[in-house]
Amino acid sequence: MSAPNLTRPASLTDLDRRARQIFRQIVETYLETGEPVGSRTVSRLGVALSPASIRNTMQDLETLGLLDSPHTSAGRTPTHLGLRLFVDGLLEIGDVGAEEKAEIDARLAGVGSDLSAALSEATSLLSGLTGAASIITTPSRESALRHIEFVHVATGQALVVLVLDDETVENRLVGIDPGLTPARLQEVTNFLNARLRGRTLAEAMAGLAEEARRAEAELDAAAARVVADGLAVWSGAGGGDPDGRKLIVRGRANLLSDPSAVQDLERVRTLFDELERKRDLISVLDATREAEAVKLFIGAENPVFALSGSALVAAPYVDSQKRVLGALGVIGPTRLNYARVIPMVDYTARVLGRLIERRGG
Repeated sequence: MSAPNLTRPASLTDLDRRARQIFRQIVETYLETGEPVGSRTVSRLGVALSPASIRNTMQDLETLGLLDSPHTSAGRTPTHLGLRLFVDGLLEIGDVGAEEKAEIDARLAGVGSDLSAALSEATSLLSGLTGAASIITTPSRESALRHIEFVHVATGQALVVLVLDDETVENRLVGIDPGLTPARLQEVTNFLNARLRGRTLAEAMAGLAEEARRAEAELDAAAARVVADGLAVWSGAGGGDPDGRKLIVRGRANLLSDPSAVQDLERVRTLFDELERKRDLISVLDATREAEAVKLFIGAENPVFALSGSALVAAPYVDSQKRVLGALGVIGPTRLNYARVIPMVDYTARVLGRLIERRGG
């Protein structure tokens, strides 16, 4: 193995054949088990060297910053730098299985033309298939409003349907005053359509206070609250941004299903805190929008994950004009199954893009 050069990050050229073999075995075993890997384990897994020789190489890999010795364990775990080197140079990425492809295709096709439902379904899919948390940014909404509708669905609840000029159809449930009748909701619908048609969502939100004041003067206070709540669900409040983008997160519970993660609950709590910093996560996914394929963030490579040491695998999704609308990905501990997660994120993003293309962008 080449002499360590601590003035630059280690690369594969620093590793001879023996070091690469041992390094690969340690990382692959760690990703599978989540446990530190010792020299005897490496020897049993097919490396034809004595445990003492393996330990010497492991020490060299640690000097290069690729391995770490957690606590007092005799085993080693890959550092974030080591994981990056492994993913970039040694990871063998396969393809999504036929059964998983069929499930992704069928479930996204089943949502029809509702983009909001497609985005939600994509995150649920990724969370379920990868066993991790999944995230997606909704597109910024630059199209003008064509129609908004308030539909009474139950006592104290209404469905708000938003139709944009680009054919996007979205819907949300909002709470309403129990005494607000379907007829009154129709008046709210007529009131907003007369004033908001042809305006972008950002323009509509900018005039929300004035519209709510008019609604209270022309309708009543209960109707004014529906006007405010009905638009606020798309406003980016609670973690979005001024362009009306929001972050959808699914599968937080999956982060607690990993026995090794449960042993480090403080790190999981930190990750949960990071998931709540939705504006910061949107900025991370925005970096993915500049890429043409899957992008990977490991641990401290991004300040959002510096404390929890998490990993994010993300890819952009595009419309029929190849414009990047947003990004989706999987977030979890650094020992994600990268060989499986990377192609799955990429395939889901491409299927979502084709769905958007079929509906005309």
